[in-house]
Amino acid sequence: MKFKTFAAFVAPSMFMMFLFIAAPLVSVFLQSFYLTQPVRVATEIETCTPGFTGQVCKTETKFLPQLDENGKVITETTFVGLESYRNVVQPDHAWAAISSFDWRGLMNIDFWKALRFTLTFTLLTLPLVIGVGLALALAVNNAARSIRGPVIFISLLPFIITPVIGALSIRWLFVGDGILTRLMEAYSGQDIAMFAQAWTIELLMLFYRVWHVAPFAFVIFYAGLQTVNTDSLEAAVIDGATRFERLRYVIVPHLMPLIVFVALIHLMDAYRVFEEVVGFRSQAHVISLQWLTYDFLEPDDAGNRSISRASASAMLTMIGIVILLVPLLRKTWRDHKGAH
Repeated sequence: MKFKTFAAFVAPSMFMMFLFIAAPLVSVFLQSFYLTQPVRVATEIETCTPGFTGQVCKTETKFLPQLDENGKVITETTFVGLESYRNVVQPDHAWAAISSFDWRGLMNIDFWKALRFTLTFTLLTLPLVIGVGLALALAVNNAARSIRGPVIFISLLPFIITPVIGALSIRWLFVGDGILTRLMEAYSGQDIAMFAQAWTIELLMLFYRVWHVAPFAFVIFYAGLQTVNTDSLEAAVIDGATRFERLRYVIVPHLMPLIVFVALIHLMDAYRVFEEVVGFRSQAHVISLQWLTYDFLEPDDAGNRSISRASASAMLTMIGIVILLVPLLRKTWRDHKGAH
């Protein structure tokens, strides 16, 4: 292929990747080192008590945002280096809590609280998604052809549902007098409040993620099962291999590239967990790193947003994703080099 032809095909994709991925990433990285604040000026404000004869007035000096000729707040941007990262991570308070084995004190810091849940959520749902997806794929692959179509359709329904709608649906089943909560209360004879404790909320969020994402793994693995060498399976049967041994030594090695692919996609998606926090309204008990970044961008009472801290939180989230992906990427690279 000529270079001009190659460039004509690749240039639009490269331009869009630069415009929507590289440029915003560089912008967020730079913003994490700068702090933008409104310029405040000392203003004397006189307040008086109501009444005509006994009216008392006092003058106070307040620092109010300075406005330009158009009525907009004047801001100034200063270089603060790693200060925004320190404000997010709070290393001094975190180290003091770790040194004194004060787990509750560490969890009182929003970043570490969000990091704990994000890592737990990601690392627990990963094997469950792969295991459930593989089990579904094996079950459908061994099912009668007449029922494969309906089973595949039903299995894909959770993946088709919009994430926030799916999370809200699970929440409505358990919150307050939800159907499943009423059934559990009738069976146990006790009042059950699934959303009163953090650990029950986390269990529901883990259940929802596996229920929602496992169909994606199922489709990938089911497609991979169609390419398994039947001669290898027949040879394993003749040699007396059990069903589990055929799965371990023939099917799983054949599907390993797809397992790594599903793991990569799931790690990148689960580490940015956000819909579950919003759908389950778990901010009072459980937060994630992605939600923490969103919270920094919410305006305060004065209408100001912590752009610098939000940028630092976003960069720390991206660094965490890269760290989790490194082992799988190294394995993929080694397998690629070994194939050549």
